[in-house]
Amino acid sequence: MASSWTPLHAKIHRTLRSRSLLPKHESILIALSGGQDSLCLAQLLIDLRDRWNWHLAIAHCDHRWRADSQANADHIATLAQSWNLPFYLKTADSPPPNEASAREWRYAQLQSIEGFHTIVTGHTASDRAETLLFNLIRGSGADGLSSLNWTRQLTPTVKLVRPLLEIMRSQTAEFCRDRNLPIWQDSTNNDLAYARNRIRQELLPSLKHNFNAQVESHLAQTMELLSAEVEYLETVASEFYETAIDITSQSLDRTILRKIPLAIQRRVIRQFLMRSLNFNPNFEQVEKCVGLITAPNRSRTDPFIEKTIAEVNADQIQLKSLD
Repeated sequence: MASSWTPLHAKIHRTLRSRSLLPKHESILIALSGGQDSLCLAQLLIDLRDRWNWHLAIAHCDHRWRADSQANADHIATLAQSWNLPFYLKTADSPPPNEASAREWRYAQLQSIEGFHTIVTGHTASDRAETLLFNLIRGSGADGLSSLNWTRQLTPTVKLVRPLLEIMRSQTAEFCRDRNLPIWQDSTNNDLAYARNRIRQELLPSLKHNFNAQVESHLAQTMELLSAEVEYLETVASEFYETAIDITSQSLDRTILRKIPLAIQRRVIRQFLMRSLNFNPNFEQVEKCVGLITAPNRSRTDPFIEKTIAEVNADQIQLKSLD
């Protein structure tokens, strides 16, 4: 067996410390699919546990998408038993209809397990590269291009942590191979009907071969840069939003918005629509509302949802219903 302390252990140990991701004495729930990334993460945290005095447990979510899903769950249960860790299994009543629904169900199930304030997943730098390409192709703005962050607050008391975002998938495969860890092969990862699989198996290899052999790590670095910039811009926009908003009349002060850069105007408008109407506006809807900042009095947008429009009322951009 390879040495229990490897360069990967040292790298994760430094990352956890420098980013303050997983405090000492924390109770941590490891979301384990059985694939190489989550398996690598679980073994790394087990190996580092005594240095950080963590309480660890394993959780597996069975979407019931595959004929072998029960065998997969049994495999994870056996692993947890071999590690002498508590095991929690969540099984869907019926298979979720799509990836987005599955992700929503999965996080809800993980949050429902009591006694843990931190959930960790095995997302890697490779996932960041694929996510950036996927969202870029879909036409996402900077927020979508920076969506896979180190931490995310799921509830006021539960946060999601992704400790492997500086690690490539090739490194997790090598670690599992060196440690003889039993990887569960998910057949859906080879199904090219899924866009993410086509990006992983066709687009990225083509980019590596024809353009840049380091494209995967460079894309991951780009997402890291964008994440910090988006966080800063959102903070600035929130400050201007609080200055410009009139909650009672559901309106924004145009005289304040005219003085700020376009990038911040767009973010203030987006926050305004999201908070007031509880929906995520698209690019065209945000741009039409931004146009009202300098538009003549009584100018208005097309309806957003439920016949609600934005309209210029003197120095205000105001939401109103057409009913």
